[in-house]
Amino acid sequence: MKPLAKSEAATSRFSRGRPPPRERRVRVTQSTTTPDKNGKKFMAFTIDVRFGSSEWHENDVLGCVYAGSGELFVKIGDEFRPAAFLLGKDVEPVAGVCVAAPPPSQS
Repeated sequence: MKPLAKSEAATSRFSRGRPPPRERRVRVTQSTTTPDKNGKKFMAFTIDVRFGSSEWHENDVLGCVYAGSGELFVKIGDEFRPAAFLLGKDVEPVAGVCVAAPPPSQS
């Protein structure tokens, strides 16, 4: 959150883009880790924002963090990209991350 706030602070107040939020909060939306199709465990999170004294806008950013490695991914459209995307980095989508593996078939 700190690198994101720092990068937004450098934005001109005359920019046509959305102004930076006054406050952010992170909510972890799962109580346990979930394995992806490669067996790596992750947890989903959201970032909520508030502009001025208005109400919270929930789910402004959706993403996941991988247990152990700490890798962060954010959802952009229908794809997940490394969180560096939010800092203006040109990073490609990563297939298969933040998607729960199908349950094992019982036969």
